[in-house]
Amino acid sequence: MDTHIKNLQNRDTVVPNARTQPSSTRANNRHGFGWQVLCTALPILALLFAAPITLAETGLVLPPGLEISGFGTLGAMQTDTDQVEVTRDQSQQHGATDSISLKQDSLIGLQAYDKANESLDFVVQGVSRYGPHANYRPELMAAFGRYAITPNFGIRAGRIGTEFYMLADSRLVGYSYLTVRPPREVFATLPFQYLDGADFTASAPIADGILKGRVFLGQSGEEAPAAGDFLDLSGSPLTGAYLDYQTGHWQWRLTYAQIKFKDDIPGFIETLRTTLSQVGQMGIPKAAAAGEAISLKDTVSRFYSLGAVYDQGPLQVQGMVVEMQHDSAIYQNSLGAYVVAGYRIGQLTPYAGVAWIRSQPKHVDSGLPDAAPLSQALQRAIARTHMDQTTFTLGTRWDFRRDMALKAQVDFVRGASDSLFLYPISDEAFDGKFNVYSVSLDFVF
Repeated sequence: MDTHIKNLQNRDTVVPNARTQPSSTRANNRHGFGWQVLCTALPILALLFAAPITLAETGLVLPPGLEISGFGTLGAMQTDTDQVEVTRDQSQQHGATDSISLKQDSLIGLQAYDKANESLDFVVQGVSRYGPHANYRPELMAAFGRYAITPNFGIRAGRIGTEFYMLADSRLVGYSYLTVRPPREVFATLPFQYLDGADFTASAPIADGILKGRVFLGQSGEEAPAAGDFLDLSGSPLTGAYLDYQTGHWQWRLTYAQIKFKDDIPGFIETLRTTLSQVGQMGIPKAAAAGEAISLKDTVSRFYSLGAVYDQGPLQVQGMVVEMQHDSAIYQNSLGAYVVAGYRIGQLTPYAGVAWIRSQPKHVDSGLPDAAPLSQALQRAIARTHMDQTTFTLGTRWDFRRDMALKAQVDFVRGASDSLFLYPISDEAFDGKFNVYSVSLDFVF
């Protein structure tokens, strides 16, 4: 991977639902193109392909220290099944099926950087992407000031990209990734894009490398699709820290992060909890306890990860191991990992990878017979967060022009029929095995 891509990855700023749904409704939701993104991105692409035009030639002069940049992706995704909808991550409520979709991966982002003085700078970033409400409403992904107290210690405050996992803060910048999208088994489980708060960074030379530590704290300002409704994450405290060590051609990162949920999952889950509580008041205390067990409010989810990148000449290898632990029984604890390797030959970089995730089923005793409808509804709700699948990836990246890359990729998903959490919509006939075909044009400007 070239130096420009590595800089994008390392810079601080770039950036459960119902199992079934009527087929007619699914068809309406899954088809259609991201015209709003295309109408914005196509003129930008035309300018990128045209002869270079300097700011002086256009008569536009930016104030000293102010820089404007951007990034975008035009992506197409299609599967070989209509039994499941495949999203980019958990922030999307609808996914692609066996018809070509330009929605899930397509986006456009703009960023302004202003250097006030040697110690203080400011960043603002906005992105238009296919989000929780199935539209392309622009989102403010970053808006912070950064102050360097010393060359080795600094603070940022404002809206900051989340860094739950290595490379997570730039996962919307397709150009910074070797693959079309970050491996879904690891990154698709995260609906968190940013936090409103602050972080503190310190670095020091250790042996032959640089050790950097960061502590972040704040709260979420987002919402995510959940159980046919929307989980309001705003006001939920987010905290964490990581250690990053770079030496030679290696970069390592160890991360811990957690979120304490302020609200419960509304809709079906809320109704299920209320019903269990009412049954508990009728003389079955285990039912009330089961309702509390699947409550999300005031519970904590914890995220652990260890990642590494090796980059030397034409060879790049990256991988990560992640673990998620949840206090609430509505989400299953899980362990996942991925490895991706690419080798650059001229402008082409063929790559291959494997990713997998496994979760531990949870059983909550409602005190009711297993055949009771309420007991079955409880177990189905918990089972909806199960994950048990492996994906094998083959693809090629073509850096045919400066700051632009074309990628083609095939994902061979091999999972169990009850591996449902990564898919917002699925049929009863879903067997967990299908292929995903993707093409993307990524660019920065």
